[in-house]
Amino acid sequence: MWNRHKTYQRQNMFLVFFVFALLLVCMFVRLGYLMLYRADYFGVQAKELHERERKIKAERGKILDRNGKLLAGNRSVSTISVIHSQIEEPERVISLLTKELGMDEESVRKKVEKVSSRERVKSNVDKETSDRICNEKLAGITVDEDYKREYQYDSLASKVLGFTGSDNQGIIGLEVTYEKYLKGTDGSILTMTTAHGTEIENGAEDRIEPVAGWTLNTSLDLTIMEYADQVANTLLRKKKAKSVDIIVMNPQNGEIYAMAGVPEFNLNDPYTLPEGGEGLTEKEKNKQLNAMWRNSCVSDTYEPGSTFKILTTAAALEKGVVKMSDRFQCPGYKMVEDRRIRCHKTTGHGSESFLEGIMNSCNPVFIEVGARVGVKDFFEKLTVFHALQKTGIDVPGEANTIMHREKDVGAVELATISFGQSFQMSPIRLITCAASIINGGKSITPHFGVSAVNADGTSMKKFTYPHGETIVSKETSDLVREALGKVVSEGTGKNAGVAGFTVGAKTGTSQKLPRGNGKYIASTVGFAPVENPQVIALVRIDEPEGLYYGGTIAAPAISTLFTNVLPYITEEE
Repeated sequence: MWNRHKTYQRQNMFLVFFVFALLLVCMFVRLGYLMLYRADYFGVQAKELHERERKIKAERGKILDRNGKLLAGNRSVSTISVIHSQIEEPERVISLLTKELGMDEESVRKKVEKVSSRERVKSNVDKETSDRICNEKLAGITVDEDYKREYQYDSLASKVLGFTGSDNQGIIGLEVTYEKYLKGTDGSILTMTTAHGTEIENGAEDRIEPVAGWTLNTSLDLTIMEYADQVANTLLRKKKAKSVDIIVMNPQNGEIYAMAGVPEFNLNDPYTLPEGGEGLTEKEKNKQLNAMWRNSCVSDTYEPGSTFKILTTAAALEKGVVKMSDRFQCPGYKMVEDRRIRCHKTTGHGSESFLEGIMNSCNPVFIEVGARVGVKDFFEKLTVFHALQKTGIDVPGEANTIMHREKDVGAVELATISFGQSFQMSPIRLITCAASIINGGKSITPHFGVSAVNADGTSMKKFTYPHGETIVSKETSDLVREALGKVVSEGTGKNAGVAGFTVGAKTGTSQKLPRGNGKYIASTVGFAPVENPQVIALVRIDEPEGLYYGGTIAAPAISTLFTNVLPYITEEE
């Protein structure tokens, strides 16, 4: 019995020893596996546990005008943060940051006492302030270099350039369109820390340098922009208008020299409303901000009125249904089915040629010409002119043309379309169509972006745009240009003339909906020189007080603008 008990004990001891030996072997095998085969992985894990990453902001790319003048750049600022585990004198830290950053003590205290690896206290702190904070050398405060977007001319071309948010990312305009070129690549600093997250003094650190964004070269011309802005603001003030839009463009290639949409807003303070916004709900304020930022040259549509007669003329000449010498009769109105559609000259123009009808901006003449073209062919030509689609301009928010469906167009609708009413298009769409018709008949795409160059100048991206498609024949283009030159020299657009230069233009006046509300839009499209157009411009005045005819108030604005712009462009050549 005793022997059997001892044998049983030895067997149990052997089993326990075997189990422990097996566990020990497994442990050594596992340890060897971790040390030999998984060493790299756990080395990275350990490093990550003891490293803290701090971003180094990349400098955003500059935006330049076509002569290399700075429109948007950057100012060096700092981001102030606190690291809870490193703070040794919390009250001194709170006191310093409250004083230097101009923040209330309660807000600063919450951030300082919050248990987190890093808590941002304030961004966009000017260098002088951050230097004073650094000089105090209080443990737990970090100052990281950063950049704040700075616009050299405050409100100039604000709706075109756009602005950036607190993270330096584009919000509207060119800042959004060319974000991938402008933004750059952030760098980082990796510092060694203890298990408690405290940075190790004199510990090794890895630094990855940031890569600055690319410089954007644009077609904008600072001098022309300032001329356009002055003209627009003068009109806004004198006519007490709701808004004034001016576009100045090269009709040969679609490069936009200036685009003003006043009232503009301050790019360096884009969230402040003109009236202050006191008492507004968040929703109401956002609505007003979006309206303030809206680029009406691109995003708004309107009835173009008689400026659209440029397209009607080109369509009729292309279809061969009219000649400049054809005769018409204007008694002051035109009956279309049961509708009496009047001319702006209620006593009538009497007998006149088509050329004289263009010069006089005679509605009855264009109603008859539109009828000759017919619905099907008119829409076919509008399609060829690209009038029914977006231009593809390189800023966001472009509006499409609002036109009748072809199948719904009868005699009355065709009559009103022929002289620019009962449909809507954007200012940029209208001026682009006009430019393509008077430049020899070739399509263009309006644009601002010309090229982008990386920070060290070793790479360049040239931007290309669809162009060169035949819109009208050269013969038609020549005839339209000559006729529009006559509009200025002898017709309704004489106020657009400039001494020493040949100018072509078409004026327009359209009543806003609903009809009879007494609100109008006055506009003029002008170009020069007539023989070989180098510049085309559109002036649109929304809801002017007093006189509201395009030939009376918009045409003189074209004259004032071209009086400054034409000598400047001629000097460049």
